[in-house]
Amino acid sequence: MSRPTRAPGRLARYGFGTAEGDGGARAADLLGPEGLRLWQPAEQEPVDEAAAELLAALSRAADPDLALRQLHRIVEAEGRTTEGNAEGRVASPLLADVRDDPGLRRRLIAVLGASAALGDHLVAHPEHYQALRTAPDGLAPIAEGRLEPADGGNAVAALRTAYRLALLRIAAADLTGGRGLEQTMAALSALADATLSAAYEIAVAELAEGTERPRLAVVAMGKCGGGELNYVSDVDVIFVAAEDADLSAATLVATRLIYICGLVAWPVDAALRPEGSRGPLVRTLASHLAYYRRWARTWEFQALLKARPAAGDLPLAQEWIDQLAPLVWRAAERPEAVEDVRAMRRRIIDHIPPKELEREIKRGPGGLRDIEFAVQLLQLVHGRGDETLRPPGTIPALRALVAGGYVGRADGEALLRGYRFLRSVEHRLQLQGLRRTHTVPAEPGALRWLAAALGFTAAPGRSAVESFRAEWVTHATEVRRLHAKLLYRPLLESVARVPADGLRLTPEAARNRLEILGFADPAGALRHLQALTGGVSRTAAIQRTLLPVLLSEFADAPEPDRGLLNYRKVSDKLGSTPWYLRLLRDGGPVARRLARVLALSRYVADLLARDPEALRLLAEENELAPRAPEVLREGFLAAAARHTEPVEATSAVRALRRRELVRVACADVLCRAGALAPSPTRADGANRPARGLSDITEVGTALADVTDATLAAALRAAQASQPAPAGLRFAVIGMGRLGGYESNYLSDADVLFVYDPPPGTSESAASAAAHAVAEELRRLLGVPAPDPPLGVDADLRPEGRQGPLVRSLAAYAQYYARWSKVWEAQALLRARFVCGDAELGAEFEAMIEPVRYPADGLTREQVVEIRRIKARVETERLPRGADPATHTKLGRGGLADVEWAVQLVQLRHAGANPALRGTRTLDALAAAERAGLIDPTDAAEMAAGWALAAQVRNALMLVRGRAGDQLPRHGVELAGVARLLGRDDPGEFLDEYLRTGRRSRAAAERVLDA
Repeated sequence: MSRPTRAPGRLARYGFGTAEGDGGARAADLLGPEGLRLWQPAEQEPVDEAAAELLAALSRAADPDLALRQLHRIVEAEGRTTEGNAEGRVASPLLADVRDDPGLRRRLIAVLGASAALGDHLVAHPEHYQALRTAPDGLAPIAEGRLEPADGGNAVAALRTAYRLALLRIAAADLTGGRGLEQTMAALSALADATLSAAYEIAVAELAEGTERPRLAVVAMGKCGGGELNYVSDVDVIFVAAEDADLSAATLVATRLIYICGLVAWPVDAALRPEGSRGPLVRTLASHLAYYRRWARTWEFQALLKARPAAGDLPLAQEWIDQLAPLVWRAAERPEAVEDVRAMRRRIIDHIPPKELEREIKRGPGGLRDIEFAVQLLQLVHGRGDETLRPPGTIPALRALVAGGYVGRADGEALLRGYRFLRSVEHRLQLQGLRRTHTVPAEPGALRWLAAALGFTAAPGRSAVESFRAEWVTHATEVRRLHAKLLYRPLLESVARVPADGLRLTPEAARNRLEILGFADPAGALRHLQALTGGVSRTAAIQRTLLPVLLSEFADAPEPDRGLLNYRKVSDKLGSTPWYLRLLRDGGPVARRLARVLALSRYVADLLARDPEALRLLAEENELAPRAPEVLREGFLAAAARHTEPVEATSAVRALRRRELVRVACADVLCRAGALAPSPTRADGANRPARGLSDITEVGTALADVTDATLAAALRAAQASQPAPAGLRFAVIGMGRLGGYESNYLSDADVLFVYDPPPGTSESAASAAAHAVAEELRRLLGVPAPDPPLGVDADLRPEGRQGPLVRSLAAYAQYYARWSKVWEAQALLRARFVCGDAELGAEFEAMIEPVRYPADGLTREQVVEIRRIKARVETERLPRGADPATHTKLGRGGLADVEWAVQLVQLRHAGANPALRGTRTLDALAAAERAGLIDPTDAAEMAAGWALAAQVRNALMLVRGRAGDQLPRHGVELAGVARLLGRDDPGEFLDEYLRTGRRSRAAAERVLDA
């Protein structure tokens, strides 16, 4: 018999076919005469009024198709265990009951449409639907997390069945509005307690005969401890034994309890115990106390805020909590609390896959962790003297903070709404498959289901999914704002000169909060805040809006005081400038970028203090990309050309150089700052890819390009001011790091000066004129000015400081042919034309080719000489008291080790292998590896050592604001370098540096000794 073609369309009005995409055809099969017999195909209507009510209930399910499929499967499962009637048809007790019991119908259909996992359970146990029947007194079934005894010889199987029945009741009450979020979380937590207790008793009963029952407490932690458990989550616990004599049996019980709960309900996680997974599973009360008194970190005390007796020996659990309480409420005063708090703040969004960051409702920005962290930090800070702030749950604690005046009422209500919304989303996501997840799906079908499960419906001009997204964005944005406000804005209101609408901390409370956030001088920080936010001016009002975000960034830095002080200096200079605060307020990431660079880099802070308008660079992505060398050169030359007086011309060039240094340094500081990092594109739009300044070679190239442009413009000014014979050619040759495009923030410009006299001009006149130009160039760039100096160092010239400053091309050729030493050939490996007469520069490079790339390589004596000079340099030039393991330039495995090894290979083989002819260290190293001259493993170790040493050397300059090659082994400078380079733990970073240096040194020695 064929089905009428219009049947699917009519059923689609009930919402069937949306997930299937068949317009309701599958639903017609399941509901028709061969299925549930609720639908008449010929008449296109339900068989009766009761069937119509059931169809209406199905249409209101989160997923009508899923609910129908599950219902059909349950009825089929019933049929396999129920005798048929006279016609062979099986009567369904379930269908009969849902017709007669509206409450059962509503609860069952809600569960079937929202949870495939609970539907599967009912298919396996069709009789369990009766747990959802309305009681004779008309009340819904109790859904408080109780476990009902179940028959059966297998205690674990019986416990699993009882757990699922209790979970089924909780879910039904939750989905039909019989229980609110807080009641649902409490019921799930109570169910966890009951399950732990039952598993505990099973484990104790399985102990060997004659074993004395141990005194063992199971302490709930995390969400379970806070009475805010969700549907699928690890249940965090800590096991406490009373005495040493209990340990053996208690460990057996704890181990078995974990195994049983894993079979029955969820994993039990004991990783919050002392020493985590490396520590013993069970400790005595005395052992716990000793650990927490001596070794525990601040985050471990933060975790104890949610501790609660759950199972086993409850009095022992309470005694454990009571004895630890004094330590918990003094945790914020510990010396290491500041760094622990910073680490906890960073862990909020750490380790989230980038593609999931914006869909994470737990750890992502504006997620549950933001709320929980803010509440717990306020508890730690203020709960020391106010015992009303000590409830373990997030919602009760937040209410207590509001009641105590620590959080404004409007802010508290907004956070409560955000928390309830996010937890509701989490519950629906987990309930669907009873699996642990906190990520909103991206698939359209899954999003439609989620929106429906949360009760969103379509409205004119907006779908249910769009309504859900709008509310989600609203809550997440508000949570992010309030997270910063709770931690920082009361600080501002406490120092403002005008009354504030929200909370005003006492001066002592404000100092306490600043101290726990990492400010070493809370009183000084308060004075800065007073100066920035006091008064009734529009400027002060905008500062009060900006500073919560800025303080959040400062608190993440090793020296928060430095960031705030630098911000005040910049604000003092620009505070009255109309665009300044408007740019910070409305310029997207500008404020946070500024806070990061001011907090992490004295070098940038000093540059901005001299040129505060340069912070406009932070507003545009393309302003934080390196300029192309031709663009730099043209701009610098044009700036010099606008002035006739050479000092003024050079001052204009140096100001441009300062601006470019700000650009490069800011991009360098921000390149590892996540969402604040600039995109790796070139500012000039040149048709060349840019790797971004996280690559040390890009930093070196960008800085070298700036130096090249500076020298070119200064040379033009020097030549214009010094009379010279017509036709005199003059060129500047870059050496050292400048020649290798490996400049750093502290580099001088290592150069050689070369000239070529015009025909008919005496050598002495040409030499004097060229010498005057070189001296004028050095003088102009060395004139005292507020801009960073650029030293011009010509010490690598023939005969060093004893030789003439300038030589002719012929004189250079004669010297290198007759008197050149092997170390001078080595220095020429980095020589390249920088500015001046390009033809002369090319002639110089051609002239030195056979010197730096000898056709026959090196003699044995020359190789020995290079090794001898390197050893002498290490001995004589390493500063007294320097640590050779952490000196970035001359230390073990640092820049010099790798460069000498690579340059030795170039001197020996570049004459025969043109691929080795380049001034860049890493390029030459890679070419040597490709040519089979260096083992690939050694090449990789040397490249890693050189790159890390170069990064650290630059970072030291950025952090300190002054030159230095020594990486300290402890302190704020080490922490600053680690943070700047994207590492969280300074100790781990130091270990990484030492390990990388050792490997690089060993590889370089193998190359040097080959």
